[in-house]
Amino acid sequence: MNCLEERILKDGIVKEGNVLKVDSFLNHQMDIDLFNKMSKEWKKRFEGKNITKILTIEASGIGIACVAAQYFGVPVVFAKKAKSINLEGEMYTAEVESFTHKNKNQVIVSKKFLNENDHVLLIDDFLANGCALLGLIQIVQAAGATVEGIGIAVEKGFQSGGRIIRNLGYQLESLAIVEEMDWQTGEIIFREQ
Repeated sequence: MNCLEERILKDGIVKEGNVLKVDSFLNHQMDIDLFNKMSKEWKKRFEGKNITKILTIEASGIGIACVAAQYFGVPVVFAKKAKSINLEGEMYTAEVESFTHKNKNQVIVSKKFLNENDHVLLIDDFLANGCALLGLIQIVQAAGATVEGIGIAVEKGFQSGGRIIRNLGYQLESLAIVEEMDWQTGEIIFREQ
């Protein structure tokens, strides 16, 4: 069992509706030592890939992506969920649905930060139904860039997202794949990797 799985068993909380709460170390309060270990693992798994940018989505993926970027020596770009007055120029857009928040957002990336010369590693905290990743892939494709791989902290293996992304032919590296979880008992079972 890896350090992320151990931490999920220790501090993760299973909630009704297939929600895994990991806010004490992953996506509200962040354990940077854990992020470093995760990033080293992604660096190993994507060894030899020509990665020029890391792309994530606002907000929970940003911290993980920033730590990972140190290992790859590349900048991080994140898709914003809201247009602000300081965003200017042309944008790539995609609609994504959040499993956790049960809403749809238009996410945007400025065209000046992503182009056809980029080889992109997508990084995010969770993979459930795959909507966020499909939106990021759509943005990369619109830029004419190449998706070199996808790094996910926690994949819900009992939902369709991982299967959808793998069936599209992408190298998907999830550090913890939850096969089953029971909100009544709090039990979490991981897929062997």
